[in-house]
Amino acid sequence: MHLIVGLGNPGAQYAAHRHNIGFVAVDEIADRHAFPPFRQKFSGLVTEGTIDGEKIILLKPQTFMNRSGDCVAQAARFYKLAPSDISVIHDELDLAPGKVRIKTGGGNGGHNGLRSIESHIGKDFVRVRIGIGHPGHKDRVQPHVLSNFHKAENEWLAPLLATLSDNVSMLARGDASGLMNKLALAVPSPAKPEPSPSAQKPKAQSHIRQARTSAPQAKVPTSGPMADMLKKLFGKQS
Repeated sequence: MHLIVGLGNPGAQYAAHRHNIGFVAVDEIADRHAFPPFRQKFSGLVTEGTIDGEKIILLKPQTFMNRSGDCVAQAARFYKLAPSDISVIHDELDLAPGKVRIKTGGGNGGHNGLRSIESHIGKDFVRVRIGIGHPGHKDRVQPHVLSNFHKAENEWLAPLLATLSDNVSMLARGDASGLMNKLALAVPSPAKPEPSPSAQKPKAQSHIRQARTSAPQAKVPTSGPMADMLKKLFGKQS
């Protein structure tokens, strides 16, 4: 049994914020694997299902970000889970948009949701850090995280969500490196300028880059639950 927590703030006005990427990811997992509707419990919204033979519980705290630990602790006690049985999906300022890092323990980087969870269950839970990029100055951090994703960000957000959802059972099996590899292959690299004719011959590609160019990319649906979710996030933005 594995508990996957998506961090965010409750309310429609926050739904498309970068800070709510944890909620967005958990919603996509539930939709993609046909979980039952979320129900209210543990001061949050919870649903359960089985993915690739693994029992998965999805949780969205409804206590606002800085009290997320209240909800997570209630669920952990009810299901008798150790911190290592819990993965928390959250936004990460110090990673480029679309980059993902997964590790057990570590610091909270000033993230209020992580800080709250640590105060209740300790630090030894799994952190799924999804990069949203840094705005460049500390005074712009709050407006950045509490603003909507831009339409152009769908280029990396859609394949990331699809691939994370399709392979989320790897979290329950403890295969963090395998999941990170799949996500790295699925999310497109930023466009680079064409080299000038006088540029030197490029170096041989790494095995990861070679795999990215040959591996099939995650298919992003044009209809269904994921398409509906992406329309909510991006449909009304210019």
